[in-house]
Amino acid sequence: MAGQSLEAFSDANNILSTGDSYFQFNAEEHQRIIQNQPWKEDPHYFKSAKISALALLKMVMHAQSGGNIEIMGLMVGKIDGHSIIVMDSFALPVEGTETRVNANLAAYEYMVNFQNNAKLVGREENVVGWYHSHPGYGCWLSGIDVTTQMNNQQYQDPFIAIVVDPIRTITSGKVDLGAFRTYPENFEFSEGGPSRYQSIPLHKIEDFGVHCKQYYSLDVSYFRSSFDDKLLNTLWKQYRINSLSSNSQSTNQTYVSNQIQDLSCKLSKLQEHQTHREECNKIAKDGTKTAVEALGGIMSGMFKDKVFNVKS
Repeated sequence: MAGQSLEAFSDANNILSTGDSYFQFNAEEHQRIIQNQPWKEDPHYFKSAKISALALLKMVMHAQSGGNIEIMGLMVGKIDGHSIIVMDSFALPVEGTETRVNANLAAYEYMVNFQNNAKLVGREENVVGWYHSHPGYGCWLSGIDVTTQMNNQQYQDPFIAIVVDPIRTITSGKVDLGAFRTYPENFEFSEGGPSRYQSIPLHKIEDFGVHCKQYYSLDVSYFRSSFDDKLLNTLWKQYRINSLSSNSQSTNQTYVSNQIQDLSCKLSKLQEHQTHREECNKIAKDGTKTAVEALGGIMSGMFKDKVFNVKS
């Protein structure tokens, strides 16, 4: 049953089985790319992020363990052409809040020790990015996130930022994740909004709108190979236990209630001000998305009830 559920998770998130080439590290090629630094000439040099299923599952489990509190971690991997390949991830011992998370001195010390110990056991890949969670309000970069990522790209590029929404992941059954890179400080931004549709809560719209042109999204894909299958299967069993024992229906109800309240506030603003049809379409999309997620939560609760004869 665990194997079937893992396959269903892979299908839902389009996780592709690949060869083991992604896990082969070429030190000479890596050094050549680092010396040339082609991303300095082209702010859009990196086009995609390819994430291993193992790293993905570890990030999701970490994000869900934080509940409504933001968490933070780092990712290790390598550069492959215009892609950043994430092979693994690890949590950082940081204390977040419901709206922000920042690394402290202890976290940076932990990061350095982790990398040094990884080298000692033959792990040649490097830290290629950081991840954190946005519980219930989508995958995008806030003003603080933009500043953090700009600093990371300035001092330890190549580096990407990944955001995971654990609440929307639970309610939809599909991982809600985004990968981003910021533009240089003096970059001339193009006209237009973000590259993909975002369902942003009303109290976050201002922060999103002010900074949404300072970064761009990377295409995200997931892969798995024989190298990480054993660890992935072991971790998946724990993930399934956590998922089946959690009160996902309660989480879903709280999230959907908040979404409906947010939609109500947005509709009230429409009545107060003349608004473009585009804004009306966005609210309609938000409403449809909320309805689908609510239905998914109900179906998940019914499944648990049938299988375990216990209401979630």
